[in-house]
Amino acid sequence: QVRLVESGGGLVQAGGDLRLSCAASGSIFRFNAMGWYRQAPGKQRELVARLSRGGISDYADSVKGRFTISRDNAKNTGYLQMNNLKPEDTAVYYCNIVPFIDKYWGQGTQVTVSS
Repeated sequence: QVRLVESGGGLVQAGGDLRLSCAASGSIFRFNAMGWYRQAPGKQRELVARLSRGGISDYADSVKGRFTISRDNAKNTGYLQMNNLKPEDTAVYYCNIVPFIDKYWGQGTQVTVSS
């Protein structure tokens, strides 16, 4: 049974930084690409950052240069470092593998960026 628990969200002013964490119940990110997704109110969930098994990362254009995805296989934990946050980054952030599996979704962590 895979369980993913996101944490680290909060309220931050525009230009601020946050670091999200995703604790996995097993070595799921060692054997799959890892992704951070977000869902803003009234919008579909979108993939914003992906980290391949081999360590190659790529990002949505909207976050490129500001977000950094990483993982610690020894801790079964993934991270999303978010710098220079903008109000349009406001969303619930989730982690999952890529492509995602529906039953793996956790509760997410809310990120709110004030202008």
